[in-house]
Amino acid sequence: MSRLFVVGLGPGSQSQLTPEAQSALEGATDLVGYGPYVERVRVAPHVRRHGTDNRVEIDRARHALKMTLEGRQVVVVSGGDSGVFGMASAVFEAIENGPPAWRSIEVTVIPGVTAVLAAAARLGAPLGGDFCVISLSDNLKPWETVCRRLRLAAEAGFVIALYNARSKARPWQLGEAFDLLRQNVSGNVPVAFARAVGRPDERIILTDLESADPELVDMSTLVLIGCRLTRTIARADGGQWLYTSRKVEA
Repeated sequence: MSRLFVVGLGPGSQSQLTPEAQSALEGATDLVGYGPYVERVRVAPHVRRHGTDNRVEIDRARHALKMTLEGRQVVVVSGGDSGVFGMASAVFEAIENGPPAWRSIEVTVIPGVTAVLAAAARLGAPLGGDFCVISLSDNLKPWETVCRRLRLAAEAGFVIALYNARSKARPWQLGEAFDLLRQNVSGNVPVAFARAVGRPDERIILTDLESADPELVDMSTLVLIGCRLTRTIARADGGQWLYTSRKVEA
């Protein structure tokens, strides 16, 4: 039976790549994924790298499936976890709408450390209570849907993690999202900007919702907005820990 691996590479540090993911990569003949993710993988020189733009996920998945049926040992890679705004869903969407032969492929999805977990660990324990993860990208859904989900999550009291928070093509959306959240959440709730966690250019900024500046965010930044149960603790070195209480009063 043909087998396709879909692998989460983690947030960027080699130390955060799981042994299971490393094992799958070591057996690959071909790597498929978004160009920067494909290039950062450490594999043998004979492995072929098929890096593409970040807006052709379905085409990328189809290419991987075709090569798998040709007998190649293909690994589709995503940053973080492949099932969190990654390539796993694109692979299954391609299978659902593709030729019947693709359904005979054994698809093995290998989890990875996603950005929100890496950022939370660096900050302390901001996900100690209920939380949600929302992508601000409106490439595959209307912006009105994004806003409705943000509003409802804020009203429900979730800690909110924002993926795809800001890009050159979408520079205005994060500011509008902050304005919307300020209507439903106190301005003094903590906000964290966690950029490139685990990589040499890592940067962590702690602020609050009232002062949060979208200009400090790029596509490598995970934005985390606390709730009324999220607290800061001053550290002896001058920094701060961030955590969310597990106890919710009725």
